[in-house]
Amino acid sequence: MRHDTAPNVVVFFTDQQRYDTTGVHGNPDDLTPNFDRMALEGTFLKYAFSPQPVCGPARACLQTGKYATTTGNYRNAVCLPPDHKTMAHYFNQAGYDTAYIGKWHLGSTRLAVPEAERGEYRYWLGAGALEASSRPYDTVVYDNENNPVKLPGNRIDALTDAAIRYIDGHQEKPFFLFLSFLEPHFQNAYDSFTAPFSMKPLTKPYIPPDLAELGGTAHRHLPGYYGMVKRLDECLGRIQDALESLSMKENTIVVFATDHGCHFKTRNAEYKRSCHESSIRLPIALNGGPFSGGGCVQELFSLVDLAPTLLDACSIPVPGDMQGRSIMPAIRRETYEWPDCVLIQTSEAEVGRAIRTHRWKYGVLAPDKDPIRDSCSDHYTEAFLYDLAEDPYELDNLAGLSSHRELCDLLKEKLLQKMEEAGEKRPVIENAPERAAGQRRVFSGEQLL
Repeated sequence: MRHDTAPNVVVFFTDQQRYDTTGVHGNPDDLTPNFDRMALEGTFLKYAFSPQPVCGPARACLQTGKYATTTGNYRNAVCLPPDHKTMAHYFNQAGYDTAYIGKWHLGSTRLAVPEAERGEYRYWLGAGALEASSRPYDTVVYDNENNPVKLPGNRIDALTDAAIRYIDGHQEKPFFLFLSFLEPHFQNAYDSFTAPFSMKPLTKPYIPPDLAELGGTAHRHLPGYYGMVKRLDECLGRIQDALESLSMKENTIVVFATDHGCHFKTRNAEYKRSCHESSIRLPIALNGGPFSGGGCVQELFSLVDLAPTLLDACSIPVPGDMQGRSIMPAIRRETYEWPDCVLIQTSEAEVGRAIRTHRWKYGVLAPDKDPIRDSCSDHYTEAFLYDLAEDPYELDNLAGLSSHRELCDLLKEKLLQKMEEAGEKRPVIENAPERAAGQRRVFSGEQLL
């Protein structure tokens, strides 16, 4: 029996999960009752976003509390530099046991990850890329000695079983467990979304308005995608059941988060790597410890803020080189100031930057740059402007309208400031070609951010 009060932490991390797969974000298909309960009973980060909507960069942002261009992980297949410490480093220093189970995507290999590239997580049962080491019913991960370990069952269940075994065997000291799934990411080898065989098929899935309007592969892929989301939520419930049965629930922080969303080939030739809500908006909720009863937080939260938030929640000093901020002052109902927008950096499909305020989305592109070779540019052109109050699914791009020029100038300056805060050099941003506005206008007060 433990006598200290340091909370355990379990991060339940999915891959490529849209925010609107959850009930609290409006999905009517009842896919996520356990997440929804977490959001209602714990702390719900209603406006949460990925600062870099692609797997490796998003994970680097989450693990280090720094932007992808700061760590150098602006694209996939970049090993996280050892001088950029992960959360595990700080939890180790605080006396925690640290563990990683599942997809890593921050090393130099796709299969077994060398010990020096594991971000200082001490217990290891993972793979560089689960899509390379396993299939939905052939789950292979690697242990601390890099021996292959085959786990039984569907991959979602198999990793959950491993996490429950870890929790059961680590009740004497506080632990920090990061459980990282591949699902509901598409199966790379088949470009398909494979639901567990034991799921009841979803024959008439809810289709969000952006997908209904733009098409893509949504009509073909949503049933399997939703099946994986539902099984993930069931396994989130199993983790909570295990904590309850071991009398650990009250003193264990459970975090549900994902790396980015999925636009089903509606914004580019694949599933993410764009500044749109379908790529960047995330379902994030926390419960247990100080997050129980935290309520619905309205601030604009970035994945880069999660590391400092968890350290702060566990009374571990937040290092000064983290670029994210702890949301704990909002949870504690303290007086605080919070940024009025979040920064998005895009790569691999485009070299782009964007900001998201509560009402507006403003984005720029550098079409002359190589999205794989170039992490940034000194010259961008305005490409996107969306009014999220009137057009939440971003179907009407307002960039270039003469009626919105003054607004774009304000947002441009805000974007430049955020880029500089992230450590980027201040670039030149060219205005979008002007277009006639017709009856459109921006009323007094609507430029408030």
